[in-house]
Amino acid sequence: MQSAPADTIIDARWIVPVEPAGAVLDSHSLVINAGEIAAVIPTAEVAAHYSARTHLHLDDHVLIPGLVNLHTHAAMSLMRGLADDRPLMDWLRNHIWPVETQIVSHAFVRDGTLLACAEMLRGGITCFSDMYFFPEAAAQAALEAGMRAAIGMIVIEMQSPYASDAQDYLSKGLAMRDALRDEHLLTFCLAPHAPYTVSDATLQRVATYGNELDVPIHVHLHETLDEIRESIQAHKVRPLERLQRLGLVGPNLIAVHAVHLEPAEIEFLARHGCSVAHCPTSNLKLASGIAPVPRMVECGVNVGLGTDGAASNNRQDLMSEMRMAALLAKGSSGSATAIPAHSALHMATLAGAKALGIDARIGSLKPGKRADVTAVRLADIELSPLFDPVSHLVYAAGREHVTHVWVDGESRVEDGVLTRLDAREVKLKATHWGDKIRNHA
Repeated sequence: MQSAPADTIIDARWIVPVEPAGAVLDSHSLVINAGEIAAVIPTAEVAAHYSARTHLHLDDHVLIPGLVNLHTHAAMSLMRGLADDRPLMDWLRNHIWPVETQIVSHAFVRDGTLLACAEMLRGGITCFSDMYFFPEAAAQAALEAGMRAAIGMIVIEMQSPYASDAQDYLSKGLAMRDALRDEHLLTFCLAPHAPYTVSDATLQRVATYGNELDVPIHVHLHETLDEIRESIQAHKVRPLERLQRLGLVGPNLIAVHAVHLEPAEIEFLARHGCSVAHCPTSNLKLASGIAPVPRMVECGVNVGLGTDGAASNNRQDLMSEMRMAALLAKGSSGSATAIPAHSALHMATLAGAKALGIDARIGSLKPGKRADVTAVRLADIELSPLFDPVSHLVYAAGREHVTHVWVDGESRVEDGVLTRLDAREVKLKATHWGDKIRNHA
């Protein structure tokens, strides 16, 4: 029998495909052709069926789907460590927003997003959902890095260097989407910043556009107790109920943070097919609280993982978010079985893809899906001995163990080195912006 041609074959010690749930494949190979996963096959059989121009032997590695960062403000990587150890509203109003008013520009967003892309790729992240000013600059950076991105069409009432008012934000965001809609690595979200920064009239327009375009609606929601108190004072209802009354609650809603939810609200989100972007490290650092993730998962809410921006985390590191999410779930629920390792990996991959509406294309290593793949080396001394590769992925390994990354079947990290971005140039630009921010701050 003649072997079928392929672009790349990767032999691995283990493959964790995420679909089917709980599967760990020993000594299997991943076959990639034309950017697509052609087969997942025992390594002993691959030579009889496929031949490829590139054949890698990763004998100490586990292959997993590329990680999906469900919530970030990528350009804020240029503000990493700028105003630490402050509560959210003080952090925003007195430190972050004033700097953004003075500094943010198309060039700032492009360079900051490139910095974030470099960090994310080196940590195994192949797709991110972004919310920030000048979204076309973020899209440009993602394409330059060769990453998959869901670009948020940000909406806020506040004037900024990007737009003058809410309608200006919407108009510019929709024009950006129209201009870039044929880029196969990009998808788009409507991204009203938060209920406390967006009016009822604007939220209703967002709901209308969301229904017409059938795109996710990505919004900070129930992040702090102050947010909820202010909503009750101003609108007589909690933020989630306000969004429901305005027509935003449905399968396209991505509720970012969702820290302070009552049991009935969790059931409400599940009933309406909503998703949650859980950002455990950011929530802890800003003292926002601990989201009731075990209850969400138990009720059937789709929960993905996000890093939030590097100004409030300070890492774009989904490997550490997996570990944090699993440990917080156990500690907060009193159950050691809450969010086991396989569930944490699912949250970091397929759940994020589902929230973004692209789970038919990415999020698991399944024939027919796009080849977004991360390889993690599990042979280092701090990972020895090894009984369960998925346990090690979540509880022991870190982004420093990521060696190879592919997006759409194309190499983006090889032996820990970025293949498409010039790390030195990215760092020089970051230093330049750091000096400018330091002078203004």
